[in-house]
Amino acid sequence: MTADRLSATFSALADPTRRAILARLALGETTVSDLAKPFKMSGPAVSKHLKVLEHAGLIARSRDAQWRPCRIEAAALKPVDDWLGEYRRLWEQRLDRLDDYLKTLQAKGSRKEGKRGRNK
Repeated sequence: MTADRLSATFSALADPTRRAILARLALGETTVSDLAKPFKMSGPAVSKHLKVLEHAGLIARSRDAQWRPCRIEAAALKPVDDWLGEYRRLWEQRLDRLDDYLKTLQAKGSRKEGKRGRNK
C-alpha cells in the first residue's frame, strides 16, 4: 500500500460518522438510504462520507436498478493492520523488557528481605 493510500485510509477513518458507517457495513451490504437513517444529516452529506470511504477503498458501491447497495471492502484494512503491527511488535518488545526489569527488581528485593531476616 502506498503512503498516499494509507493516508487516505487514515483520513477516512478519522471521522466518527465514517467509522459508524463502516461498523454498519461490517454487518452486511445495505443501501445508502438505510445507512443514512441513524444520522441527522442530509442525503448529500451522507453521500460525501461514502465518497471519502470509497476513495480510500474501504467500501464499494454498486447499482441495481433503484437499489444502490454499499458493502465494506475489509481487505482494505489489512495494510492498516500491517502498519499497526510494526508498532504493536515494538510495544510488545518494550513491555517484555519492562517485565524482565521488574522481575530483576523483585528478585533483588527478595534477596534483601532474606538477608534482613537472617540478621535479626
